[in-house]
Amino acid sequence: MHLRYSYRIYPTAGQRMALARTFGCARVVYNDALAARKEARRNGKPYQKSTDLQKLVITAAKKTPERSWLASVGVDPLIQSLRDLDTAYRNFFDSVSGKRAGRPVGLPRFKSRKDSRQSLRFTRNGFRLRGNGKLNLAKIGDVRVKWSRALPADPSSVTVVLDAAGRFHASFVVDVEPDPLPEVQSEVGIDLGLTSYAVLSDGQVIDNPRFLRKAVKKLKAAQRELSRKAKGSKNRAKARRKVAKAHAKVADTRRDWLHQQTTRIIRETQAVYLEDLNVRGLGRGRLAKSVHDAGWSTFRRLLEEKAARYGRTVGIVHRAFPSSQLCSQCGHRDGPKPLAVREWACGACGVLHDRDLNAARNILAAGQADRLNAPGGPVRPGVAIPRQARPDERGTHLGDLRSTGVRAAGAGGIPTR
Repeated sequence: MHLRYSYRIYPTAGQRMALARTFGCARVVYNDALAARKEARRNGKPYQKSTDLQKLVITAAKKTPERSWLASVGVDPLIQSLRDLDTAYRNFFDSVSGKRAGRPVGLPRFKSRKDSRQSLRFTRNGFRLRGNGKLNLAKIGDVRVKWSRALPADPSSVTVVLDAAGRFHASFVVDVEPDPLPEVQSEVGIDLGLTSYAVLSDGQVIDNPRFLRKAVKKLKAAQRELSRKAKGSKNRAKARRKVAKAHAKVADTRRDWLHQQTTRIIRETQAVYLEDLNVRGLGRGRLAKSVHDAGWSTFRRLLEEKAARYGRTVGIVHRAFPSSQLCSQCGHRDGPKPLAVREWACGACGVLHDRDLNAARNILAAGQADRLNAPGGPVRPGVAIPRQARPDERGTHLGDLRSTGVRAAGAGGIPTR
């Protein structure tokens, strides 16, 4: 499987200028190739192949006065920008034909030099790792890297990314074998929420950290300062970077916390079952800010990626499954309840339930039933069969149930592991 390892890099002033020039050249090549394909379509000509475009917008363009400056940068990032265009077209065609799942993908669009994020990709021919730990990029030089951890294998490519906060990162792609963890007996169902981030079927509660809510005061101050700066001024550019750095800090903190939680869950459990939440729909409602702050989709993605690497199983229960309406003791369906109802008593057996813990136990039961019954199909309509996670290319206890009393449930000198 392919994994990405990202590190901060610190180019010098001259290297930053060379990277900015390469960013611009790669963007121009991408836009020229896109314009050529659009022109061919308008004229009724066949779809142009990538090799033909490479000869047109790179090889031949270098010999013209208008594009002669393309020769001042390495050719590898320019070729990779054409491959990115091919990928964009392929995604569009697969989306139109139904081969690609998810929401529809539109046609590729022209790139702007004002985009807050810029990136370049180098293959094996365009970079190397020096013995002193520096990253050598073609026609840019040796760049200092902050190695926070060792690479597990020799990288096949590296992507240099400039984010909105002005930080440079080097993202390496490495090919590694799965590393299964020793099997354990525990399996859990997880009910995600906003009051508590997650409640596990074994009684664990993960509190919601609310990173965006905690930083909203600083974000508002930085945004007000930005709004008072004159457009096009250097002070406005500084204020914009300040806002971007504040948002990047929130995102980095959330991502680090999600990695810690998902790693702990994967190490302690053999199988994890989640409900298929409609995050996109919830993100358009009155709780949109809290939903986006929670990062449920990232939580699920990290669980699936780590499960694939460490030999665990992630099962997804269909969103139509009434996890909050069923009694986890007797199976009686007690009907829908408002979000304000955090505890409820079963009308059949009289057991007093915590809403989230009861839902987590129902998710666990539904996921286990469908996993055991997978060869013969789902045990009930509307519940998906848990599957092995796809490979990657990244409390406190609530206590026992209470009864109401009513009877009626590295290469190049970089160390590698």
